[in-house]
Amino acid sequence: MWEFDVANRIHFKNNSGLQGKPAVVIATIGIALGLAIMIIAVGVVIGFKQEVRNKVIGFGSHIQITSFSNNNTYQMEPISFSPTLIDSIKSVQGVRHTQFFATKPAILKTDSDFEGIVLKGWSADADLEFFKKNLIDGEFPNFADSVVSNEVLVSKNTASGLGIKVGDAILAYFIDNNVRVRKFTVSGIYQTGLEEFDKLFVIGDIRHCQKLNNWNNDEFCGMEILVDNYDKVEDTAYSVFLTTNGKIDPHGTIYYVRSIKEIYPQIFGWLALLDTNVAVILILMLLVSGFNMISGLLILILDKTNFIGILKAMGARNWSIRKVFLIQSSFLILRGLFWGNIVGIGLCLLQMHFHILSLDASIYFVDYVPIILNARDIVLLNVLSAATAMLMLLLPSTVIARIVPARAIKFE
Repeated sequence: MWEFDVANRIHFKNNSGLQGKPAVVIATIGIALGLAIMIIAVGVVIGFKQEVRNKVIGFGSHIQITSFSNNNTYQMEPISFSPTLIDSIKSVQGVRHTQFFATKPAILKTDSDFEGIVLKGWSADADLEFFKKNLIDGEFPNFADSVVSNEVLVSKNTASGLGIKVGDAILAYFIDNNVRVRKFTVSGIYQTGLEEFDKLFVIGDIRHCQKLNNWNNDEFCGMEILVDNYDKVEDTAYSVFLTTNGKIDPHGTIYYVRSIKEIYPQIFGWLALLDTNVAVILILMLLVSGFNMISGLLILILDKTNFIGILKAMGARNWSIRKVFLIQSSFLILRGLFWGNIVGIGLCLLQMHFHILSLDASIYFVDYVPIILNARDIVLLNVLSAATAMLMLLLPSTVIARIVPARAIKFE
């Protein structure tokens, strides 16, 4: 179509100087900065949410099944699972892995200090890759031996507070109706950045917790379930609930199924609020980019007033002339999007590989700004930016209809 040929000739051949006009340059820069900021904002929020979410899941899995009579403390009532029920839960669509756990509150004591903790024990077949990835010193305890392991994993916070290191022996006092003491050996030290959890949990053999609670080998605090897809964790939890619904364990208790979002609603509620912040940033950046392009288009039109008058005198319709300038504006938008992608993706890659921007882990749960780039999100941001800019340009392009050919040519 002739409109594209004319726009192409104006932009790339006959009017290269126009591209250097301040308003046009600012409009292009506005598009680039807007897209770059949006890419960074989305990448940071997705990365931050996934990083914090994975850490919380590392401590509590995606879904937990406990006794309904549990009083929301770490001194839980025992619960058992029949082999048939375990097989039924494992067969639920979306369930990737199941494991048993038990907890027991205690006080760790050294010669000079003490600290309250919760000993959390897992079975030998538990998926504990999360703690292995966050191990900063020593080795992970071995729970697979037939003999109960006295090795424990403590956090860096606990080790620093008590002045202990790998290989040290430490006494744990368990207080029920009487006081019982157990001697553990620190085999490793971990650090996740979730200070609230790091200060609380010491990782050990589940058989210690069972013996301290006077439980049998088939009695636990509960079952933890890992799923294939986090986005479907609520649906999977409901399917697990239907599997356990109406069943009662040998202790006469009802199975209580909760997703990680229900166990820690305050953390996941806070993470959900971040989506609102991103939405506000996206809207502001789209508006700024759009208004910059409006000013750029008006400059293009005013600079070509005489040319518009000639086209009208030759019989060109208003809409055809508007298309010429909209096409020319699209060239500026594409240039802005190109540089916006270069800047936004480039800065994200630098942060992902070199962790240039650091954070206070005691406040933000991570010690650097995490970023995750998603190709689908980047494409959507580009399409959204381009579409918004073009839609906002439709209104100012109506100025062309008010240009009278006789006056425009006479003015020139």
